[in-house]
Amino acid sequence: MSQSYNRGLIEDFGRWREFTAGMWAWIFHKFTGWVLVGYLFTHIAVLSTATVGTGAYTETIQGLESLFIVRVLEVGLLSVAVFHILNGVRLLMVDLGVGLESQDKSFYAALIVTGVIAIASVPTFVEGVF
Repeated sequence: MSQSYNRGLIEDFGRWREFTAGMWAWIFHKFTGWVLVGYLFTHIAVLSTATVGTGAYTETIQGLESLFIVRVLEVGLLSVAVFHILNGVRLLMVDLGVGLESQDKSFYAALIVTGVIAIASVPTFVEGVF
């Protein structure tokens, strides 16, 4: 027989304050994973225009590259990918028993490195839009 657990009220929105760095790392890792899966389908849709012809693919890429919002989304995609990779390496190290006592610090380091890379990439991605 299963045992029920008191998980609190669904309406208790203040519970997020109880989350530790490990819980936030888990949430961000799952979120970034789903974003990358969603991007995969978008990427396949754009690449499928090449089956129509070379001109259609070129026009699609040039049309997307001219939009500022697409450039902003590319920075977001880079941020998502970098965090997912860094957090995945962090999880691998934890699974191997390396750095068990400094999991919080490594999560914060992954966030900081992701932020630095995202900010440093903005000029490259926004170049040529204006």
